[in-house]
Amino acid sequence: MNDLSAYIPEMIETRRYLHRIPEIAWTEFLTSELVIKRVRELGFKTIIGKALFNEEYAYGREEDVIEKAQKRALSMGMDPKLLEEMQGYTGCMAIWETGREGPVTAFRFDMDCIAVEENHNKTNEAFVGGFDSTFPGLMHACGHDGHTAMGLAFARWIKEHADSLKGTIKLIFQPAEEGTKGASGIAESGLLDDVDYFIGGHVGMDPKLHELGIITKGFLSTTKINVSYTGKPAHAGAAGQEGRNALMAACSASMQIMGIARHGQGNTAVNIGTLHAGEGRNVVPVHAKIELEVRGANDEICKYMQERALKMIKGSAESYEVGCDIKIMGRATNVVSDPEMCDLIREVATAVPGINRVFDYDTITSSEDCSLLIQKVQSHGGKAVFFYYGCNHNGHHKSDFEIQDTESLPLGFAVFVGALKKTNGQDCVYKPECATFGF
Repeated sequence: MNDLSAYIPEMIETRRYLHRIPEIAWTEFLTSELVIKRVRELGFKTIIGKALFNEEYAYGREEDVIEKAQKRALSMGMDPKLLEEMQGYTGCMAIWETGREGPVTAFRFDMDCIAVEENHNKTNEAFVGGFDSTFPGLMHACGHDGHTAMGLAFARWIKEHADSLKGTIKLIFQPAEEGTKGASGIAESGLLDDVDYFIGGHVGMDPKLHELGIITKGFLSTTKINVSYTGKPAHAGAAGQEGRNALMAACSASMQIMGIARHGQGNTAVNIGTLHAGEGRNVVPVHAKIELEVRGANDEICKYMQERALKMIKGSAESYEVGCDIKIMGRATNVVSDPEMCDLIREVATAVPGINRVFDYDTITSSEDCSLLIQKVQSHGGKAVFFYYGCNHNGHHKSDFEIQDTESLPLGFAVFVGALKKTNGQDCVYKPECATFGF
């Protein structure tokens, strides 16, 4: 069956269902249930729960938030046996073994949403289509619902074309991309150590609808940090000298961090995103928490920013005589795609009807934790690439984010299928003529 259009209706239906139930990082239990059940029905081997992660590197997990999400999932009809099997961890690796000698190729599809209230108005794509978010304050404002839906359609295509494939295919349905929390634990799990080819993709960013941008190089390395200061209470008027002011330590650290000298050998960025502190106007603040991030053009420059920030955080704690707890909440690195993989995607995308422009995209300054999966594969000699298939989105992480799913997702899907034909097709590796499409 060469006609990819047969997979589109289910893909769109799945995307719109997932759009209505957006789940933030590490809480994607309903989404994971859908993924796990479908790929198991198709005959894929699955790795879920703690087996999918090196827990030491599973950043940014907040157990109280996860527990609430589990209770919500159960109240909405989630299978309690599957929930128990997941061991509090969302996500899934679906593995198809053809039984024929060939490469191991991995693809990544992320699942989580953004803490953004969707714009429920007459012009919004989801509202007009009747699939806007039903979870207050949460929205798929980055397209991960589309990614997951595409991954499931891709799984069905693999099942139905297994006789034409060789080697092993791994589909990574990754939780917690937002905040760069989820990929590191998978990267350090050992599950990518045998991967020869790795392909990641994302809808949107600079490419417009009917365009595709190949990340030849780009993304910023980043570290996400939470800092908690703990002081000593005292009556601000009667005995202020007895207190130790956690708020002042946080303010001091924040001001210093924002003034870190930028690195002369590459792009840098730093931001204090939140600062919460204090108990009342007449009490010396006992607690203060700041959430920050640093970024750099590569790991070395990011490390410079991180080390400077940590010195200032610890120095402020010492100056104000308060306790200090530092937690790494997320991490990502920069990406340099392998030239032969860039050529592969370029050849495939150029052959896809509806993709009118294919270009090298090396100006992106955001961060993406798929970079850690890419880095892991490349560290043992594997080849990897990342690309964006376009849409007219109104801005990522905004309340009116849109992806034109009936137009954008089929194009991305065709590229994934074409790429797999080239890496794992029985009679074809890196030959443009093997990427054929039928819309």
